[in-house]
Amino acid sequence: MNLVSKIVARGESSELSDRQLVDLCLQGNTQSFAKLYQRHQQRVRSTLYQLCGAEALDDLVQEVFLRAWKGLSKFRQTAQFSTWLYRIAWNVACDGRKSIARTRSRTVTTDDDQIQSIPDRSDASTSNPALAKLHYQDLVQRGLEQLSQEHRTVVVLHDLEELPQKDVAEILEIPVGTVKSRLFHARTALKQFLELQGVEI
Repeated sequence: MNLVSKIVARGESSELSDRQLVDLCLQGNTQSFAKLYQRHQQRVRSTLYQLCGAEALDDLVQEVFLRAWKGLSKFRQTAQFSTWLYRIAWNVACDGRKSIARTRSRTVTTDDDQIQSIPDRSDASTSNPALAKLHYQDLVQRGLEQLSQEHRTVVVLHDLEELPQKDVAEILEIPVGTVKSRLFHARTALKQFLELQGVEI
């Protein structure tokens, strides 16, 4: 019985590190990749949602793990699997946003008058804590949409996904100083947007 068979038989895959699971995948054990998927899919989904919105979210998540599966042999064992996966997610998000933008440019958009006619439910939402939280999350998402792709990405990865700046720099292949600069400008813009919406920071 080889290593893969022994581990699967003993049901130890849940206790293995990402790197060990990758090694098992490269030996042909597909169950190990399923475990990697279970371990990371929620954070990948959250990241893609913050970067691209809900549109085509399931397809984008699937694309990330499909690319990861196909590129597993190129994974550098010196890197963290999660950082490598975030890098793939970022690439998929960039491709996804371009695709969504092209689709939207071919469809009829809501004009400003229609947007202005949408009733303001801020008073109602603040009377209910659960609604207030949803209202605030919606405002943050709308604020993120106002940012450039570069600024939005650093805020999502660092502030929302709580990755260290050095990991964000590695994922985006930019210096840590650039991450800090983009974070400063992104936070400033996001703060200004939320203040305009009546949110006290």
